[in-house]
Amino acid sequence: MASSGEDTSNEGDAPPAAATMAVGAHLLGFSDEILLHILSHVPSTDLVLNVRRTCRKLAVLCLDKSLTHTVLLQKDYEASEDKVKQVVKEIGREIQQLNMAGCYWLSGATIEHVARCRGLVKVNLSGCHLTSVRLSKMLSALQHLRSLAIDVSPGFDAGQLSGECKATLSRVRELKQTLYTPSYGVVPCCTSLEKLLLYFEILDRTREGAVLSGQLMVGQSNVPHYQNLRVFYARLAPGYINQEVVRLYLAVLSDRTPENLHAFLISVPGSFAESGATKNLLDSMARNVALDALQLPKSWLNGSSLLQHMKFNNPFYFSFSRCALSGGHLIQRVINGGRDLRSLASLNLSGCVHCLSPDSLLRKAEDDIDSGILETLVASCHNLQHLNLSAAHHHSADGPGRHLCQLLARLRRLRSLSLPVCSVAEAAPRADRAPAQPAPHAVPRGFGKKVRIGVQSYSGPLPGQAAPQPSSVFWALLKNVPFLERLELIGSSFSSAMPRNEPAIRNSLPPCSRAQSVGDSEVAAVGQLAFLRHLTLAQLPGILTGSGLVSIGLQCQQLQSLSLANLGLMGKVVYTSALSDMLKHCKRLKDLRLEQPYFSANAQFFQALSQCSALQRLCLVSRSGTLQPEAVLAFMARCLHVVVCHMFTGESLATCKSLQQSLLRRWGELTGRRPPMLTKCQRQPSAGSSPEFPVALPDRLHVCLCSLLLNCSGEIPAEVFLSLVMEIIC
Repeated sequence: MASSGEDTSNEGDAPPAAATMAVGAHLLGFSDEILLHILSHVPSTDLVLNVRRTCRKLAVLCLDKSLTHTVLLQKDYEASEDKVKQVVKEIGREIQQLNMAGCYWLSGATIEHVARCRGLVKVNLSGCHLTSVRLSKMLSALQHLRSLAIDVSPGFDAGQLSGECKATLSRVRELKQTLYTPSYGVVPCCTSLEKLLLYFEILDRTREGAVLSGQLMVGQSNVPHYQNLRVFYARLAPGYINQEVVRLYLAVLSDRTPENLHAFLISVPGSFAESGATKNLLDSMARNVALDALQLPKSWLNGSSLLQHMKFNNPFYFSFSRCALSGGHLIQRVINGGRDLRSLASLNLSGCVHCLSPDSLLRKAEDDIDSGILETLVASCHNLQHLNLSAAHHHSADGPGRHLCQLLARLRRLRSLSLPVCSVAEAAPRADRAPAQPAPHAVPRGFGKKVRIGVQSYSGPLPGQAAPQPSSVFWALLKNVPFLERLELIGSSFSSAMPRNEPAIRNSLPPCSRAQSVGDSEVAAVGQLAFLRHLTLAQLPGILTGSGLVSIGLQCQQLQSLSLANLGLMGKVVYTSALSDMLKHCKRLKDLRLEQPYFSANAQFFQALSQCSALQRLCLVSRSGTLQPEAVLAFMARCLHVVVCHMFTGESLATCKSLQQSLLRRWGELTGRRPPMLTKCQRQPSAGSSPEFPVALPDRLHVCLCSLLLNCSGEIPAEVFLSLVMEIIC
């Protein structure tokens, strides 16, 4: 047998065809277990329709039950209607779990083919267009179904569900239901529910402008069955009608609280007034159940003694976002004086400005946290995997081992971490420390372009430039949590110009004074996280050149999602060159979101972005920003996987429409079809709605054009500009 070195040499001398055969022979030489693991990362459509036809061995392996048991079509934008039908025809009998969430381009007739997968146990059809009649016909054939996810859109009529369909629903134990109209949906038919997830996306007005009412129709007023419920989760979009409808769901719970309820979570943007029914429900929960997960609206917790009476079993999830929870209450009522909470995996204290301070509510933003409270929290919850301390000022006092980063470094199991920028700054400067570059911070803030004194432009990565300081507490924190997959470093007063679930604020607050000392070296320290997949950096005024971004691009090779907002002072974009150098190394980046006033989306930027070969979604929000149409056209021609491109800049409406028409004409030339007609700037179809174009959506470029949203902030009122955004995906 030839040695490995001889094999390599022979392959190098072989002609290309022989070399390809040799590589293939090596691949098929792996054990079936290894090949099955490799094939598990191949999209289901490619696996069944392409890979299976390459050779006999792969033909057998591709039909292995471990691969056909679960079929994932979510975000598979290349899954055309013909491909989906063919996959169902080939392996429909073997499929037990099917995820088609967000496949809005598939017609109802194609979705109906799911009925052929008679062995289905779990199916997710969120975002798919289904009528009541089609849903009834499909569910009637799925007698083994136990988990279901659907949308309830206007026109849904539970009276059209057949007896066979209701029999299937009576056996469903897990239901995820997204509501776009006031309705109970299929909940009354699910008499064996153990897990109920509700998403309220009801608009206050119809497209015609009529005001909707939260009162359900008489024919839908069947009482839901909650007696077996273990998990109740409700997430509300902004709007009074969503709150009105969720109260109707909760009214049933208040009459009789399920004895086996272990998780009760309600996520509400803004305020949500407590009613008599909800008070009865909470009192009943405090008396009769022991919870493992809890999330309530802040208005239900503020000023109440609910936490003091609530019983917890083995809690794994707590969320007290934006609650007036003091450090004393956190220790006494949640942690129970420092008891062992090794079961707690996730803790959300976002916006809890007093959670790390004593009971005094007179605390000012510049006051230091009580390190003893944080130390007790870390010692009690040492198995935490997800921690959110953002949207608050958490300033550490000077002293050994008292800094927030030093205490959090003990949580070595962390997988996601969200911190305010000022919390990672070193303690208040002492007299023996040299001031940290006061000149740039003396420049006044504003939206106009300012001259930045003493700031050098970025000229590429230089030896030693922006190197993380081993002595800094932030560097030490990241070194001790090497398996972190998600990191958010957000200014304590940051507010997005286009938020998803909060009202837009035109005049943002200035950054915290301590955040001024967090700059390029701290950003470069993020490069230690080799397993990082999602990164958010927002409102870092101390960024001078952005050179730390290059370190992240070079070392964080697993990065898939990147969100950058308001880096450096607001008057000038100082990190464009560094960002371009960073993007050249982000080969696995799928989502990019930039929110920066005066950003110039020029040829240099799009040229660098074109090297992100896996990019799927791009969102650019730049008040008074510019873009080059030719660069956008070249970028879209090179990046073949882009399906969402949202651009909000200061360009004229005429420029945006011209660019849009150019893309449509190019699409027509490539596909040979008549381009879809666009009379105005369109937005991406939301989950549950059908595209507004008269042709099907199997083509990648067509999906991109349907998702394209180009608008300007200069020629339309700000209110209209902000209301156009339904969903920012990046």
